[in-house]
Amino acid sequence: MNKIKKDTANSITWTGFGITFLGAIMFSTKAIIVKLAFNHASVDALTLLTLRMIFSLPFYVGAVWLVNKQENATPLTRQQWMVVLVLGIFGYYLSSLFDFVGLQYISAGLERLILFLYPTFAVLINSFVFKQPIRRAQRWALVLTYVGIGLAYFGELRVDTGNPNFYYGSLLIFLCAITYSIYIAGSGYIIPKVGATKFTAYAMLAATGGIFIHFLFAGNFQALQQGAGLWWYGILLAVVATVIPSFLISYGMKRIGSNNVAIISSIGPVSTILQAHWVLGESIFLEQIVGTALVIIGVLLIGWKEKKAEK
Repeated sequence: MNKIKKDTANSITWTGFGITFLGAIMFSTKAIIVKLAFNHASVDALTLLTLRMIFSLPFYVGAVWLVNKQENATPLTRQQWMVVLVLGIFGYYLSSLFDFVGLQYISAGLERLILFLYPTFAVLINSFVFKQPIRRAQRWALVLTYVGIGLAYFGELRVDTGNPNFYYGSLLIFLCAITYSIYIAGSGYIIPKVGATKFTAYAMLAATGGIFIHFLFAGNFQALQQGAGLWWYGILLAVVATVIPSFLISYGMKRIGSNNVAIISSIGPVSTILQAHWVLGESIFLEQIVGTALVIIGVLLIGWKEKKAEK
């Protein structure tokens, strides 16, 4: 019985695939919005991140209230509280801080490419820590998507190497990928126990608390008084690039498992590169085109393989 339940929770359905795919696309808008805010408003990374969480906070408080109002609601155990709090700090405080600071120094397209290393880390964590097997379809999808990302990455390296902060920004995004992979792998473990909505809401509240405390000690309060222009960027980051996709991704993990979510989310770099070209005017290279094609093939492969297995 337990084996059947486990297999079902980690198989691909088209509903789970579509929800995860949409969540990845919406998450990919974050880098574009952040770069636009840096270009059009005098704002630092911590202030922008704080605005993101200010406008996200009511949604997650409301989600907690709705979840706890349900008749069958059960409180978290002490161990579950610790796991949720730690994952929230790693997933949406530390990783977001590394990400926002790194975006000050590198392009949106390169940011998403480096960040895309997180599925590898997540799959490895799931394999070595939680003993989840890596299926053949996942291996082929990982190979295709990472070859594609590698090609696109080396194309990006030719653009901005003269930037003195290029490697520093790249390092920060790499740290972002590591911390976010811990969140992805850990959430795949805890979500089946506490529920996707409850986990996402409490984890985001934990991250929000960390960001607010950081801002109280080190933030620039005058930057918050710039007016509606800056605040609109905060609203977009909160609703379009944080609240909605975070719930979509968490629900996707519940339906299809964190390994499959990590692989399907490979569409994120492709989406960011295209948006960066159309919105920010960033160049697209031959390596990016070839890499984009390989990533799409990998994403479609994981969906097609698992769907065929269900028939």
